[in-house]
Amino acid sequence: MEIPARAGRGAAGRSCSRSPQAPGPAQVTPKSALRAEAAALLAFFEAAGAVPVEADLLLPADTLLDLYGEDIRARAYVTHDPDRGELMLRPDFTVPVVQMHMAGGAEPARYTYMGEVFRTQAAGSGRPSEYIQVGYEVFDRADPTRADAEVFALFAQALAPLGLRAVTGDMGILMAAVDTLSTTDARKAALRRHIWRPRRFRALLDRYTGRVALPPARAQLIRAMQAQGAGALIAEAGPEIGLRSAQEVAERLAALVADGAAPPIGAAEAEVLGVILSLKAALPDAYEMLCDVCVDLPGLAPAVDRFAARIEALIAAGIDVGELPFEASFGRTTMEYYDGFVFGFLAPGRPDLPPVATGGRYDAMTRHLGGGREIPAVGGVIRPELVSRLKAEARP
Repeated sequence: MEIPARAGRGAAGRSCSRSPQAPGPAQVTPKSALRAEAAALLAFFEAAGAVPVEADLLLPADTLLDLYGEDIRARAYVTHDPDRGELMLRPDFTVPVVQMHMAGGAEPARYTYMGEVFRTQAAGSGRPSEYIQVGYEVFDRADPTRADAEVFALFAQALAPLGLRAVTGDMGILMAAVDTLSTTDARKAALRRHIWRPRRFRALLDRYTGRVALPPARAQLIRAMQAQGAGALIAEAGPEIGLRSAQEVAERLAALVADGAAPPIGAAEAEVLGVILSLKAALPDAYEMLCDVCVDLPGLAPAVDRFAARIEALIAAGIDVGELPFEASFGRTTMEYYDGFVFGFLAPGRPDLPPVATGGRYDAMTRHLGGGREIPAVGGVIRPELVSRLKAEARP
């Protein structure tokens, strides 16, 4: 495919004569004003063809835990209902919107919504634990790359007056890179599971390549397992007191032995994976670099072809891709349901602020919640309080 070369590759337009402006104190905007801002964004998405929908404030915790694992507990407010069991205050809208659509939504479908979400924040961060989201979601199997471009272009249009910095990524590239590694399926599954936890991912990769030895306790357990067998070890441990059965413990011990015996991931493959993870470039340059990587990891080619098709779709949607940043690791610390294209809109010079908008593709979630059905899906959310704050700060 032909992708236009990026213009202005040097530092033209940059100025080193002025230091970044220090962030000012947080401004408290009346909730009525925030709702008005949210309503304007909702109307914008409705005008683009989206159907407005609502979602419950309390969601079944088991669904969220099944999707994200126990990590979600650290980010959500959990309560208990005598009839409904464990519940969570809505941490975002995507899960309930997907559940609603998979229960009987028409195809294709476009939805929009607005309302509060609730996330716990780190102590002293100053960030609100309750805030409003406005979102736009597309369920369309006809042309996923065109849907990616549609959502991104619509968000870029809605946020254009704010002068934000857009950034894109692709979780599908990272997942495909892991899948091409010459290692066991169990190790690939572990790396895929921890893509969204960069430190844990790096620790696993260091161990799987042999850069870091097994923890001493695990190495000792493997030696004991090889010498005595699972049955003897379990018998020595005493009576069963946990939730796992003896059979489950034996299977886990066998998996540890198999993992310890697996050959290390080759240094060349690990180096190429490191190149992908650290890749930051404008979209056309990123595409060329990924094509070069395919020489060493040919299994990456289908994901890179989708990457190229998305660039073409973005161009067709009126996006100037020549300067649009791509960061391969962008999105690795957000919600774990993204499995393809991801994007964000950030306020330049404001590291104190979270992204004004984020979004991405989450096809796997529709398979998980669809009860045997699935449909490609992509969407995103905007935080109206950040939009309102940036507008206020820009006024003379």
